[in-house]
Amino acid sequence: MTEADRIFDRFPDFIKEYIYSHSWESLREVQIAAAECIFETDHDLLLTSSTASGKTEAAFFPVLAELCRDMPTSVGVLYIAPLKALINDQFLRIEELLEESGIPVTHWHGDVARSHKRKLLEDPRGILQITPESLESLLINRSNDIGRLFCDLRFVIIDEIHTLTGSDRGNQIICQLSRLDRAIGRSPRRIGLSATVGDPALAADWLSGGRGVTVDIPKLPPEKLRWRLGLEHFYIQNPSPVQADVEGVKFKLPKLPDAEIDAGYEYLYDCVKDKKALVFSNSREETEYLTATLRQIARARGEPDVFLIHHGNLSAALREEAETKMKNEEIRAVTCATVTMELGIDIGKLERIGHLGSPCSVSSFLQRLGRSGRRGDPPEMMMVFREEEALPNAPLPELIPWELLRAIAIIQLYLEERFIEPPKRKSLPLSLLFHQTLSVLASSGELTPKRLAERILSLPPFSQVSREDFRTLLVSMLENDYIEMTEEKGLIVGLAGERLIGTFKFYAVFKDTEDFTVRAGSDEIGTITTPPPVGDRFALAGRVWEVEELDIKRRLIYVKQVEGKMEVSWPGDYGEIDTRILTRMRQVLKEDTEYPYLKPNARARLAAARNIARASGMTERSLVCLGGYTWCLFPWLGTRSFRTLRKYISANSARYGITGLEFDGCCYMTFRMDKATDRELISGLSDRIAREGIDTAALVASGEVPLFEKYDSLLPASLLRRQYAADRLRTDEVEARIREILAEY
Repeated sequence: MTEADRIFDRFPDFIKEYIYSHSWESLREVQIAAAECIFETDHDLLLTSSTASGKTEAAFFPVLAELCRDMPTSVGVLYIAPLKALINDQFLRIEELLEESGIPVTHWHGDVARSHKRKLLEDPRGILQITPESLESLLINRSNDIGRLFCDLRFVIIDEIHTLTGSDRGNQIICQLSRLDRAIGRSPRRIGLSATVGDPALAADWLSGGRGVTVDIPKLPPEKLRWRLGLEHFYIQNPSPVQADVEGVKFKLPKLPDAEIDAGYEYLYDCVKDKKALVFSNSREETEYLTATLRQIARARGEPDVFLIHHGNLSAALREEAETKMKNEEIRAVTCATVTMELGIDIGKLERIGHLGSPCSVSSFLQRLGRSGRRGDPPEMMMVFREEEALPNAPLPELIPWELLRAIAIIQLYLEERFIEPPKRKSLPLSLLFHQTLSVLASSGELTPKRLAERILSLPPFSQVSREDFRTLLVSMLENDYIEMTEEKGLIVGLAGERLIGTFKFYAVFKDTEDFTVRAGSDEIGTITTPPPVGDRFALAGRVWEVEELDIKRRLIYVKQVEGKMEVSWPGDYGEIDTRILTRMRQVLKEDTEYPYLKPNARARLAAARNIARASGMTERSLVCLGGYTWCLFPWLGTRSFRTLRKYISANSARYGITGLEFDGCCYMTFRMDKATDRELISGLSDRIAREGIDTAALVASGEVPLFEKYDSLLPASLLRRQYAADRLRTDEVEARIREILAEY
């Protein structure tokens, strides 16, 4: 008997029937490995395998088998996912699996009816699928029920952990699970799922949450890469889709006349036309504008509008409409989406992924590419890059196609090394510390300062927070009435704290905005941040709306739909870029490799960029003179290290006569320097770093108040500066890079 047969025999009949009904010929390796861990050990489990490899079933089959063998007397499985849409999708999949089992499954988040939740509260059994925010609400508002609901909890499954490790939201989950462990007096086994984990050991350490348990990470054979991939580039002002001219040879693209609207958008339109597809952008603004443009192209050509939209500011109804239509095998719809469609929502067989611009990370690229190519077909993606054509007298850095370089670097890093960004870690998550302090007090009632410190600082994410820092936070919270001290010297939630906790937005630790809800008649369209005046127009859900009425008190905007296309803007942070991507971008400029996935225009644009880079010397020298006293530094460092170097140069600017330092992302910085040569600057910085190192605390000015996370504005400025120095700056890569730059001379 094979190992697969032995595992299969341990599954209950309803799982065997499920496997038969789906015509599976055998169990996959990830499913065998997961079952071996769950059946034969008491270890935690981290499953990392490609999208559509069967991770969900790999976790649930043996977990459900264990539940059937000894049915729990409370909720037996807690499934935590970062998106409501993912929970909705998994709910339907698991509900089908459990149809004949007698094991109930409940999904719980802000869009689920109270009656559905009430059933679980009255009879806690089976599987509970929940978001971190709804779990926080349970811990606060149902603290007396936690023991009854979870007393016999056996397993906690955390999905898409690559989106959670190192973030406040992920650390919130670890705090919640630690609090849950205390409430029930033991620690259920944890299972983490993800297709893109850069450093499994770090992810396993996060998953274990300081419990000292063994986390099994099955080693699966590397996947054989079968991709259909293309990258194409367009200058925005040029209406012709044929923009490539390499060594005098024109490359012709068939059936593409001159664009009436925009060559890049029309090329992307033709790439997904008549296909079931997703088109990703990196922001809600881009997604809105892209959707409106694709609809405009369809109207201009007299073709049907098959374009849907999906992002976090849309109403639940519109998001669910897009998901439902994409799941329908008979509808060939195209959905323009942000990260909300990046994760493992099963929307059936997609024929192609479109992408406007470059993903920000290898992880994101793999997640998005993996949305297509299911059921045996290779995944397929076309990336389209649009760029303003620089004027002849534009400075050097504006002549380089940074997004195209980033996309090539991301692809090559995975092809050559299977590189994926490692999880980030936070040593001082003080915004989360503020949040959990209020949450614990709200759920437990009065606690002495000593007892509160013991409860909070023993939560794994706060292991590096000193008692002195926590005392500083408590004093500030007392002074601002977020907490108050009773006559018995105990701490309770204060009036300002009550106001915070009294809104559902408190449960989330990620930044949100005081959005206004947009309604057209009885339909909820979504939300926007700032209400336009009556009569003004704005874009949302890929359409244009005119404001008819404002209800500021209730934060409502009543609108009617009008024709047209407009841009929309939300505040946002688009994430960090790893140093490995920047160094590989430099290599892309230096090497002569011809990448087979580049289409003619992109190939020509890269060739031109390489010629410019070599002629300017930027491939050999990181510090390049742009003329006179103006210099450009290409550090080839990721976001945190670039930020550190920029602040270090600013701190030493007077010594070298540096003024007017400007930067764009983390690709380059420009400045004037009139007291030193390039060699004097680099050797001077190198000598000083060798003598003193880089003191990150000294790089944060005394008057600086760096605000990044949700509750940072409510923290003492001194703690904010310590947090910034610890978690937003990085010195090791800077020190190494300065030595490398010095060696260029």
